[in-house]
Amino acid sequence: MNRSLWRLTVRGEFASAHALRYYQGKCESLHGHNYAVEMVVEGETLTPDTELVVDFSILKKELRAELGLIDHVNLNEYPPFDTVNPSSENLARYLYHRMKARLAEMPVRLYSLTVGETAMQSATYMEIDD
Repeated sequence: MNRSLWRLTVRGEFASAHALRYYQGKCESLHGHNYAVEMVVEGETLTPDTELVVDFSILKKELRAELGLIDHVNLNEYPPFDTVNPSSENLARYLYHRMKARLAEMPVRLYSLTVGETAMQSATYMEIDD
């Protein structure tokens, strides 16, 4: 028997400064990015009335609220990045866990979260069940 699965994607953005610790190059100095964030969730059922997994506007609202907390800040001064290097990889993992908690009561599970510093490069975090 086949199971149905839908993946929904929403995107957001924020602007922040950071400096990469222990990096040898220009990125070791304080600089900023207009980060692009992509969140992918999965769901297996549709609501009986509207036949949606979950309304996109709800997902966007939650993502915007979380990104608003780190918008226009120096990430190196914002926990946990005051001790953890504010790399795209660590940002993706941090935002994944923050969004997973925000979505816990919804009929979806977080599949992946991607953070891009530019249109040409990004880091994606997901958790894989063993």
